[in-house]
Amino acid sequence: KMVSNAVASASQAEVVLVGCGCPLRGMGWYHAVQMLGNECPSAKLCHVVEPWFMGAGASGPGGPEFVEFQKASEKDHGVQFHKSLSELPELAEGAKRLALISGRTADNPRLMSEAIDAGCSVIYLEKPGAPTVEAIEGMQKEATERGITVLMGYNKNVCKFVTKAREFASGIKDSHVTFVSNNTYEPTAESLGECFERNSEGMLKNMAIHELALLVSFYDVSIDNIESVVADKEFSSMQTLPGPSGKEFTDFDKIKFTIKTKTGKEVSVQADRCGGDVSYATVTDSDDKELFRHSMPDAEDEANVDVLAKKYPGAMSYFFNQDPDYTTLKERVSAFCATGAEPTGVATLAIACETLKVAEYLVPMLQDQLK
Repeated sequence: KMVSNAVASASQAEVVLVGCGCPLRGMGWYHAVQMLGNECPSAKLCHVVEPWFMGAGASGPGGPEFVEFQKASEKDHGVQFHKSLSELPELAEGAKRLALISGRTADNPRLMSEAIDAGCSVIYLEKPGAPTVEAIEGMQKEATERGITVLMGYNKNVCKFVTKAREFASGIKDSHVTFVSNNTYEPTAESLGECFERNSEGMLKNMAIHELALLVSFYDVSIDNIESVVADKEFSSMQTLPGPSGKEFTDFDKIKFTIKTKTGKEVSVQADRCGGDVSYATVTDSDDKELFRHSMPDAEDEANVDVLAKKYPGAMSYFFNQDPDYTTLKERVSAFCATGAEPTGVATLAIACETLKVAEYLVPMLQDQLK
């Protein structure tokens, strides 16, 4: 028998997931699964808006799997499904509605407006928020004018390895933190060319954007406060490669740089498309001796990954690696929506905007240094 429609309690946000995507593949689906499993106590998933699979994509790849997920969620959890945000029912008296938008970056400005129209007081956006600085600035203006809060899915902001490295460094005089991000592409022209084309916004706006958000959030980095940027030429590599379409793309396959701010902070970022599947942070002393390193995944994370891989066979493995961070982020954002509790460490739209500005500022500087 069907359960009645899902309703948020007084201490919960009524969550509207916009963009579920295909089960096992879509980030939105994984958000849904976490909330339906009560991983985020302040979040109650009440509505899913899925324009593609409830529209043109219904009979295509992933369509049948989506329908199966929809039926189970309606039957077991009372989740209501809609083709667009305009179909949401009126917001009940006293309810607090949160839109969790997990679609294509280019659609975010429109979806944000529609979510506000549909009674959402808080919006959670996946990184980077919008394709350009201009688009984000427009969103900021609208959010301010309409009195709503936009928070960002920059999950490394709340991640254990980042928090531990920052805590350790704070107790050491003249310590230096380096954030390292790795990926598992094959170091071949074919593999990297495909990567460069698919992520044509470039490494700094794509893979390393999380690290730049950390710099903006915790190290006072902004385009007005950067004193110097120095690329590590020995580590870094920039290539021009043809993608599958035959068109050529120039990007970093690996980059390392150190930023000094006018206010006296110094921090490094290292990103490598072919560096493996472990990301980490290090703390070094003034003689460049490593004093501390914490990796993601660590032993505790790996045990959790094994559990999740058995629970959701065939799902994207990066969901499992980042599972605790997604939970933490959604919980903080949902608690803020429901009760106004401070969302510690969570990036705001203003931080997302500055992060994109920093990315755009750094690219030509680093390219020049590596020529």
